[in-house]
Amino acid sequence: MKFKIIGRRYDLTDKIKDYVEKKLGKLDKFFKDESEARVVIGTIKDNDYIEATIYAGGMMYRAETSDKEILAAIDKIVDVIERQIRKNKTRLEKKIKRDATIDNMLLSGGAYTEGEETKEFEVVKTKRFTVKPMSSEEAILQMNLLGHNFFVFKNQETDEMNIVYKRRDGKYAIIESIE
Repeated sequence: MKFKIIGRRYDLTDKIKDYVEKKLGKLDKFFKDESEARVVIGTIKDNDYIEATIYAGGMMYRAETSDKEILAAIDKIVDVIERQIRKNKTRLEKKIKRDATIDNMLLSGGAYTEGEETKEFEVVKTKRFTVKPMSSEEAILQMNLLGHNFFVFKNQETDEMNIVYKRRDGKYAIIESIE
């Protein structure tokens, strides 16, 4: 696994970098192809936080967590990402190494229950709507008027399908399609 470790308002030591590589490196057994991990470690107020994104086999796994101690936060994030991988195990069967054994223990030693992976995706509603060209500001206004967290629209400047969504910090972001 290739690692890109970034520190934001945080002094990254070799010990912490090695710990991240050791812990997240254990997840490499789930992937057939070369995987890449982007890790951001920082401090907000009195808490240390970690954001980890793993790109492997066309899939992306992302988690973020915080704790008073960075080593505890790293342990938590490994469990969260491993749980994501196991939960989607049936979709990933072709991408998982054939010789990797999946037991019912998480890397941290916690137990994994089979019930987590058995839920099927169920589509309960389908909506159809006409898409009209509009600016991103207009799309944000429309999204807020509808009371939604996201809104699909055709960008009048680029003539591409875009999605605008509200971030956790209260700001807005746009997802643009690339062909």
